[in-house]
Amino acid sequence: MTRSTGKLMEIKLVNIGFGNIVAANRIVAIVSPESAPIKRIIQEAREKGSLIDATYGRRTRAVIIVDSGHIILSAVQPETVANRLSVKESSQSDEA
Repeated sequence: MTRSTGKLMEIKLVNIGFGNIVAANRIVAIVSPESAPIKRIIQEAREKGSLIDATYGRRTRAVIIVDSGHIILSAVQPETVANRLSVKESSQSDEA
């Protein structure tokens, strides 16, 4: 947990498959890897050393772009990651 302007702020995490977890507040986009522009982004990240492959050798189904500029590859469908993210957010708001 971190402190921000005197309020206690909780770090929310989202499972992206195979026990890999990403800080939810750092996610900018969750996209499919099929389009040419996304393939280009993946290749550029690989060349720069900012690609994180969390697929465990499986087919890439989701590309997660985070605010640090890193690109994360996941073997889980983008909809599944988004659902896990929204379920986490709704359960947090229910507790408040």
